[in-house]
Amino acid sequence: MIRLSNVCKRYGSAASAQPALEGIDLTIERGEFVALRGPAGCGKTTLLNIVGLLDQPSSGTYRFADRDVSRHAEHALTALRQRGIAFIFQSSNLIDDLDVYANVDLTLQYQNVARPHRKQMVREVLELVGLDSRANDYPDELTPCEQQRVAIARALVNDPSLILADEPTRNLADDYGAACMDMIGALNRAGATVLVATESGACAAHAERIVQLKNGRVLPGELGRI
Repeated sequence: MIRLSNVCKRYGSAASAQPALEGIDLTIERGEFVALRGPAGCGKTTLLNIVGLLDQPSSGTYRFADRDVSRHAEHALTALRQRGIAFIFQSSNLIDDLDVYANVDLTLQYQNVARPHRKQMVREVLELVGLDSRANDYPDELTPCEQQRVAIARALVNDPSLILADEPTRNLADDYGAACMDMIGALNRAGATVLVATESGACAAHAERIVQLKNGRVLPGELGRI
């Protein structure tokens, strides 16, 4: 599903370009659960953004779903993201003035899904994350874990094939973080491909495979489940 070959990412002008990623070779098969692990500043988020089609490599090739997307136009990348990629961030980024239902429904409104279909889709995904009884509550009435579950519901409402999570447990207490990762693991077992970027060993332990990053490079040797 994901194949990066000699991918590099540099920022700045040619004379003073700062490398963020160097020579990344990475393959993730459909249905895998992979963790990118490394310290802050090692390139995890940059790599996640390239995989998620939010950014493009400076050089190298990226094949997503059997097509080379390395030099796709922005409108083509946007269409691919909307059809099959979901993002979960360390902050839930919910809209305080909207209740749980409306926060999730907003994703479908942006995609011009008809109202009758939206209602069914939102109800189904809230039931999936165990928040169907909280649909009319507002973010400040929820625990941090429940807020993150709303964010997960919002990401999943369009049934993505790829879930990308950037430090999804950083702002959660240990027990909440474990519950969040258990839910992401369940989504993987249901068929979604998952890529998580994290500094946390506990978070990475939920993955089937761990890819270590340091200074913008993949370290030799990959680790299995801890």
